[in-house]
Amino acid sequence: MNGKVLIFSAPSGSGKSTIVNHLLPLHPEMEFSVSATSRPPRGEEKDGVEYYFLDVDDFRARIKADEFVEYEQVYEGRFYGTLKSEVQRIWAKGHVIVFDVDVKGGVSLKKYFGDSALSVFIQAPSVEELRRRLIARATDSMEAIEERVAKAAEEMTYAPKFDRILINDNLQDAFARAEEMVDEFLK
Repeated sequence: MNGKVLIFSAPSGSGKSTIVNHLLPLHPEMEFSVSATSRPPRGEEKDGVEYYFLDVDDFRARIKADEFVEYEQVYEGRFYGTLKSEVQRIWAKGHVIVFDVDVKGGVSLKKYFGDSALSVFIQAPSVEELRRRLIARATDSMEAIEERVAKAAEEMTYAPKFDRILINDNLQDAFARAEEMVDEFLK
């Protein structure tokens, strides 16, 4: 192990990416870990920026080659994971790694990194608010949104497995609480 790790997890639409993107410019010593996925890009997403986009066969080959710190098949044929090479790349710079991952990935990363990591579960105030946010995002079909909302109910049961829970009921308040958590951990 080299350095510190921040893990942010949440059901889709809870605001984790918004909170992570708020925190990163405040801490030049922190660097976002780009996850790998077998899903296609959404909207304006670019390979190597939001995700490393791999096809399913390449993802499976990398699993066999033990190239992941953790990975999950989140939906049928949809894999997400953290490449060991990404961890090594960031730590080689002496930076703190910031993960924005699904809840199962968050639990796996916390187990892997132990006390070197702070794991934060970000939660929307309600499932209905989560649905509203996903609809407003306008990146998924209604069918995909309902699938995500159903999955969110199960994902919320993972909250107690995280070091901290951050309820995102007001974005500015959530930003302030997230800043406090990160500042305390990095001291």
